[in-house]
Amino acid sequence: MSSSHQHHAELFVAMQLRLCALGQNPLRRGVDRVEAVLLMTFVLAALLLIPAALALGVVVHEHVERSAAEVRAHAVAVRAVALDDTPDPGLAVDGPSTATVRVRWVDDSGTPHDGTADVPAGTQAGTEVRLWRNGDGRLSESPPVAPNSTAAALAIGLSLPVFGWPALAFVYRLAVRPLDRYRAEAWGREWERVASRWPRPWR
Repeated sequence: MSSSHQHHAELFVAMQLRLCALGQNPLRRGVDRVEAVLLMTFVLAALLLIPAALALGVVVHEHVERSAAEVRAHAVAVRAVALDDTPDPGLAVDGPSTATVRVRWVDDSGTPHDGTADVPAGTQAGTEVRLWRNGDGRLSESPPVAPNSTAAALAIGLSLPVFGWPALAFVYRLAVRPLDRYRAEAWGREWERVASRWPRPWR
């Protein structure tokens, strides 16, 4: 038998013994029991990733919704006046839809403030625009009306099993490699011990 055929035969026997290790079998040895425990442990860990992904998705969904609600709670609409002209977009389809200009607004106490903000392209100086300021009184982006928290929760939740299952499979293969090597060495020692007792044919 060639070394290649012998290697394939050893792999086949190793796979069969690995399957037998999960049930009652007199051929099962200590190393097979260890591998069976490892296999069941990794299978259990893979199954636990499913409820963990669901829990992670719920946490992400609630976090996104809570963050958006906090932003909306502190956002205040203000009326500002553009101090600069913006370029006219004309008929260009792929042109910018907004432009950054200097603006001026008045807070609740009547104090004027100057700053910069994005306004629709084509806005002329002196045009009143609607902007938003945060709790610190600084201009901010418009608050999210309906954050896509469901999509974020699905993306992050699904990433756990998508990346976790291949990682578990890789770690399992690394864990059983020493067991396979130990099993092959034990087979070799037993084969030499048994082969030495066989009668040799007359030549």
